[in-house]
Formats: sequence, C-alpha cells, structure tokens
Amino acid sequence: MSARFPLIAVYADESCLGNGKSGATPGGFGALIEWRRPDGEVQRFDLWASEPDTTNNQMALRSVIDTFLALSRKGNALSVHFTTDSRYIVDGMTSWVRGWIARGWKRKVGAVENLELWQDAVGAIAAHECQWAWVKGHAGHPQNEYANHLATRAAAQQDASGGLIESSFEAWWSGQGTRAGTSRAATAPFPDPARFTPAAPLPEAR
Repeated sequence: MSARFPLIAVYADESCLGNGKSGATPGGFGALIEWRRPDGEVQRFDLWASEPDTTNNQMALRSVIDTFLALSRKGNALSVHFTTDSRYIVDGMTSWVRGWIARGWKRKVGAVENLELWQDAVGAIAAHECQWAWVKGHAGHPQNEYANHLATRAAAQQDASGGLIESSFEAWWSGQGTRAGTSRAATAPFPDPARFTPAAPLPEAR
C-alpha cells in the first residue's frame, strides 16, 4: 500500500509523575510532528500539554487526541505515521477498539477504562488514515527521546504549547550528544510514502 494523502510523521510520548501513587499525579504529553516539504527538507513542530492529576494512559490518549485535532485544523485528510512507546495506544488502536465498537463500546467483561478519551481519540482520527508504530522507550531513539523530553517537562512545569510551534528538536538533540560526550545518534528517516501501511478503518459504533 501507499499513502493516499500528504504524509505526516508523529513521535509521541507521555509522562505522569508519581503514576499509580496516592495524591495528585501531574502528567504531560509531548509530540514531535514532521512533514517533508516539496524540496525534500523535513520541517518539525512541537506540541505538548499537561494535566494536574492524571495517569500515563490518560496522557497517552491525550497525545493522540490533541495531535490529531491540531493536524485537522485546516480540514485536510492526512496519512499519519504515529510512533509511540505506549503499547496501550498501539494495541488499543489496532485491536481493542474494534471489539469495543462492535459491542457498542463495551468490553466482553467490565467497563472500558478511559472510555470518553478512547471515544475522543477515535473521533479525532476519523478523517485520516493512520499507521500505528511502537518503539521501545528510553532506548536512544532521537525523536522518541525528544517527545519524552517534551512530556516530562510539561508534567513538571504544568504548561502547554498552545498548538503547534516551531520545534527545538535539532538544538536539543545536538546538546544531548554534547553532554553525553559522544556524537549524537542519527535521527529516524522520514517514512517512505510508498511503504505506508494504514490500519484498517474502524467499524461504526452500533
């Protein structure tokens, strides 16, 4: 298969300080958005937001919702290669939601956790085609490490970018190599539109 629409690459991560512990657990998500201009140059944008009391899974869902809403503002359908280290998102979007939707947003046993966020996420991606990709976290993947940087900073500072802004990825990644005393790793190449393989369309809710 191949991309039917303009191709966008997204690298997203989430953070929750004190996830699973008692008391308030502030969190954040970060997303690095890439697109390749007609001249071949890759242009990058940053997006991040935070919540004062949340969970890792909720912020992972926010990374999907907020990113797709930001990408949808001009009303164009897009082919999105979405990379995350969250199996919750990748497994959910490629498997779980199909059964939930087919059963009227119900699990075989028990309620769907974070139901409204899942529904918002499905709604946010509806106009686009998406390939979901998992990457191991904290393994030196440049774009994923940067998304983690945005997410943990947002969680700590409790702020938001207020939409897509010009990315600081290049300066940040160069600095990481300098601090480590080694040359920085090569960034992941922009996805090949000819090899884009979108997930099958989701069924309509009954």
